Amino acid sequence: FFRQSIQFFIATAVEYLATNGHLLQSIQENIIERPCDFLRIIIPSLIYLLQNSVRYVAISNLTAPIYEVTFQCKLLTTAVVSVLMLQRRYSAKQWACLVILVVGVSVVVLGAHEESKGGGVKNQNEKDGANSENLFLGLIAITVVCLCSAFGGVYFEKVLKRPTSEGGQYRAPVSMWMRNMQMAFFSVCFALLNMMRESDREQSGEMDNDNNPITKPFMHGFTKCVYFVILLQAGGGLLVAAVIKYADNVLKDMATGVSILLSTIVSTFLFGTILSLQFAFGASIIVASVYLFSNDVPCSRCAKSSDEDNEMEMRPMLPS
Repeated sequence: FFRQSIQFFIATAVEYLATNGHLLQSIQENIIERPCDFLRIIIPSLIYLLQNSVRYVAISNLTAPIYEVTFQCKLLTTAVVSVLMLQRRYSAKQWACLVILVVGVSVVVLGAHEESKGGGVKNQNEKDGANSENLFLGLIAITVVCLCSAFGGVYFEKVLKRPTSEGGQYRAPVSMWMRNMQMAFFSVCFALLNMMRESDREQSGEMDNDNNPITKPFMHGFTKCVYFVILLQAGGGLLVAAVIKYADNVLKDMATGVSILLSTIVSTFLFGTILSLQFAFGASIIVASVYLFSNDVPCSRCAKSSDEDNEMEMRPMLPS
């Protein structure tokens, strides 16, 4: 709720500056006079709501390493959905880079879990045994999460980049900040409905098996660090929208894979994490796949005689 509220106010402020103070006129043109276009944004909002709900099911039925590794398959699902919805073309080399990147991120994540697990092999094995009967449910849930992530992101990219039509006339795409306002508005509405539902459960006094309240009071456990994380997530959400606007969802997910690599490196300075050879191997795969995805193989660069195929690959969706 707080993250989406902050995103709404930031996007509103930037839209006010971008329109030179004509925010009300922008709202009139893009929301009140075009309600159908405005309601299109409810689709990715509902998809992300479903994704966040199903993610808890996946986490509850999968061990942390399995969840982290299978979640990286969103790279491939995003690329497939981009081909289907946006008619985007990728070369065989780029598909290979995506698969290799998934492998590299998986190697890094598994290496990090092995280091943090330490002597807790027995407890982890017990947890694996407890969750084995729900493994199928967890895999189904993580598949739904990957598909929701891909479809929601690609649909939002399509809305951001494609021109809209009105009365047979095409109009320029709505500004990124107005789209962020619309997305945050629906997300805040859904969060308020969920808060009302949780409030009813809290008043009913439901208890778990340990005789503790199932629901906690609003803002339970909030500290200064929590508020700081919320601010970071709100700013990160707006940056993600900018990446989708000026690049695409596949590059966004590739950047997420690189962020896992960078966060692990930073943790060595902040928390004394020891990097293993497995991490070095996975990091090399990530760096190589990200570079080769957007660049030619050095040995074949001089042998290329035509750039026509490159122009088709990753062509941005600019209005015609």
